[in-house]
Amino acid sequence: MSASINCKEFADYFALPVYNGLNPACVFKLEGKPYAIEEYYLDDLKHTVHFKLPSQRIEEPVIVRELYEVAVALIQSFDELEMKCNRKQTLGYFSLGLSEISYMHSCLSNMCNKRWQVYPLHSRVTLEEQSNVFLATVPGYRKVILSTNIAESSVTVPDVKYVIDFCLTRTLVCDEETNYQSLRLCWASKTNCHQRRGRAGRVSKGYCYRLVHKDFWTDFIPEKSVPEILRCPLGTTVLKIKKLDMGGPKALLATALSPPNVGDIERTIFQLKELGALTTGVQTEDDPHDGELTFLGRVLAQLPVDLHLGKLIVLGHVFGCLEECLIIAAALSLRNFFAVPFKQHVDGYRNKLFFAGNSKSDCIAIVNAFKVNLFSGLFSIRAFNMCVNAQPSAMDQECVYKQRFILQVVIAGAFYPNYFTFGKCDEEIAVRRLAGKDPKTTVMLKNIPPYGYLYHKQLQSLFRQCGQVKSIAYDGSKAFVEFSRNPMEGFKILPAVYLSVKMSQLKIPLELNVHFPDDIEKQLQGVTAASVKSLRVNVDCQKQTVEPVEISFGTLQQSKMIPNRVLSIKITEIVEVGHFWGYRIDEKNRTVLQALTAEINYQNLMDLPVSPHPELVCLAPFTHVENREYYRARILYVCGDFAEVFFVDYGNRSKVPLKKLKEIPSCLRELPFQALEFKMCKMRPSAKSIVCGEWWSYSATQRFASLVNGYTLLVKVYSLVHSVLHVDVFHYSRCKKLVNIRDVLIEECYAELAEESYESQQSHDLLKGLFLDQVKKEEKMPVSSREEEKHLIERLLNCFSDNKSDVPTHKVT
Repeated sequence: MSASINCKEFADYFALPVYNGLNPACVFKLEGKPYAIEEYYLDDLKHTVHFKLPSQRIEEPVIVRELYEVAVALIQSFDELEMKCNRKQTLGYFSLGLSEISYMHSCLSNMCNKRWQVYPLHSRVTLEEQSNVFLATVPGYRKVILSTNIAESSVTVPDVKYVIDFCLTRTLVCDEETNYQSLRLCWASKTNCHQRRGRAGRVSKGYCYRLVHKDFWTDFIPEKSVPEILRCPLGTTVLKIKKLDMGGPKALLATALSPPNVGDIERTIFQLKELGALTTGVQTEDDPHDGELTFLGRVLAQLPVDLHLGKLIVLGHVFGCLEECLIIAAALSLRNFFAVPFKQHVDGYRNKLFFAGNSKSDCIAIVNAFKVNLFSGLFSIRAFNMCVNAQPSAMDQECVYKQRFILQVVIAGAFYPNYFTFGKCDEEIAVRRLAGKDPKTTVMLKNIPPYGYLYHKQLQSLFRQCGQVKSIAYDGSKAFVEFSRNPMEGFKILPAVYLSVKMSQLKIPLELNVHFPDDIEKQLQGVTAASVKSLRVNVDCQKQTVEPVEISFGTLQQSKMIPNRVLSIKITEIVEVGHFWGYRIDEKNRTVLQALTAEINYQNLMDLPVSPHPELVCLAPFTHVENREYYRARILYVCGDFAEVFFVDYGNRSKVPLKKLKEIPSCLRELPFQALEFKMCKMRPSAKSIVCGEWWSYSATQRFASLVNGYTLLVKVYSLVHSVLHVDVFHYSRCKKLVNIRDVLIEECYAELAEESYESQQSHDLLKGLFLDQVKKEEKMPVSSREEEKHLIERLLNCFSDNKSDVPTHKVT
């Protein structure tokens, strides 16, 4: 490890008083014999590169696209030069943050016929990836290192010959309002840049290329970095001053080598009082800019963590969740607890999402991840009589949920007043942007190329890392990707949606290999291209069908399953309180189900022609009854020799041996599914339920089951949203009195009243008019027109189904 300091500044600071002045401390110089390093700037490259060099502006510390091109051109030149001389030196390269490294990695990896081993080097790569940087290159290859500041003084790769430096750095800066640190892009100092230059020239002559103009380097690049005491929180420093009884913080810090701003000191003292680490006054005098150490302050001064994390540990001890708080503090102190293999950010985010559960909290994710692994105490807390108590061997579910709730309260108390909260979105705008699609299961893409439905397989493949794609709806330059939802899940945002949004935030490119428009239009044989160019098309990824979309009015189209506003139903599966599956038990529907079952079991059933997989619709026996008749079912998941299936006409599920699954005849595949999904309207969990469970408590679930099981139920339809019936639910009591289930749950404090969503209210108004006027009809596209468009789509898909390597790419967002 190496570092550079300003010797004169230190010598002057530690000067000794002598007669008539100060005598600076002695400085000893030891001359070394490093290899020579030549320096070059953008001005020196104007005759080397074949494109216009960018101008430098001090208000924009950023890497523009042209600078990436310069860097790639330089690396190519170095490679050709070293190849002529038959040398194997590493080509050193300095980048900045993860996104810049990722972009540069893509630029270098996409270059054909280049035998380069490109290594990213930053704090979040795995240990194996870090070790690879120091390995000898494969014969015939050359090493290129893309590094953050981590290699500036912490890592030495001995065979580096060339250094490319953008003269930029990411520096930890403290936000004045929140007192939290964040990395900010700014110009590096000359001292930093000299350190980077020193990475070369260790074993031979070196070369350093600074991608700034020489005048800019001379006039605007600062000589030295801003000292840490001027840009980082002062809280811990002030607490140590108070603990050592060294006087007032303002007076003592004024004598520092680089004295911090007085306003920063005063703000820090105010924040320490707000934290509870300092009292409001000194002895009997009320001094707003000073205070006495509290017990909490003495503890925080000794713990080697951020002050808020220290308070988290203390509150964890007070509220009986010390182990979890120690885990959070240890992991957050490491900053990058979740290692992310390079260019696998979606997988890394999926892991974090899995450990966070339904909390969406980084802290909860850390606790769960640590508990999976071994944990040992990282802080000396016994001096304060704090220790981790052994957890009981077995706890019921409600105790687990209550402990989790207490931990969330402790986290809120420790990080006050800085919270992250989910803002309430404008439902009306969201519904319009998604064209009525469910935002919990759907993401929207823009910039879709003409005839976008031709590339649905490519789009499905791009989102495969996020989840199972159910369908893709195309509307002009937009596409709506809908993911499959397990019918036994609650009404929560799918992890696939979070992962898709994360892909967008990480700017992971979504590129389609598109065909030339002229080639497509030739296949239309005189048909007006505009009629199918931006056609509304729906791709069903489960049925593998691509068809034009009927013009319909959403709720009206789905309302065919609701003959009346009041239905008599039987519940077959409870998902959670107020969310269940069932089917109608009126005479007409009973006859339909009986006829369907008879038709299925009359058929000569065949084994599945494909391997069982999730979302496959097939025939399966219901294993909980003796007759073992077959029913239509959808596979939820496959485990070993069994499959969990969902019966689409009844709404319940069963575990079935794979060898018992049968192919569904084509004549039975298109018939509408008869199972209905219900959600009780105008209701949400009460505070009591939330404390005792992640959403609905176990006791609330048990109570709801006792109110619906064994009763004949009536439901009054309020709305129909994304194929889910929002209803009021009633049963007849023993004294023949009609009981509203929601009223009972509210009265017993399991639930509370809530407003329905914007979509539900819109559907309610539409259904109200529909039931009042049964003569309203759904407007449809003429059959002949739909058949013609379907024929054109099939013709185009047959001609352009294969991907070709010589076609252009199109980026979607």
